[in-house]
Amino acid sequence: MAEREDDLGLYAISVVAQLVGTGQQNIRLYERKGLLTPDRTAGGTRQYSEADLVVLRRISELLEEGLNLAGVAKVLELEAANALLRAELKRARAR
Repeated sequence: MAEREDDLGLYAISVVAQLVGTGQQNIRLYERKGLLTPDRTAGGTRQYSEADLVVLRRISELLEEGLNLAGVAKVLELEAANALLRAELKRARAR
């Protein structure tokens, strides 16, 4: 199965930090907490995709709304589950 273009790791952490408006340490913390999983080069360098940028922006929104990282993790988990259910429903209705 071919990778979607927005799933390709293209950006270094320094670029992502500037694009999202947060610090590199915050991004590393989010990865340690399991909130995102960037691609890695053979040498271990993180490479972030457009999809990762979307997640990082959503994390920022949720933090600004007052959630802690545990709350952010739960919201992201529920949003992902909801998206899967919507896709399943769409497929079922298309039959």
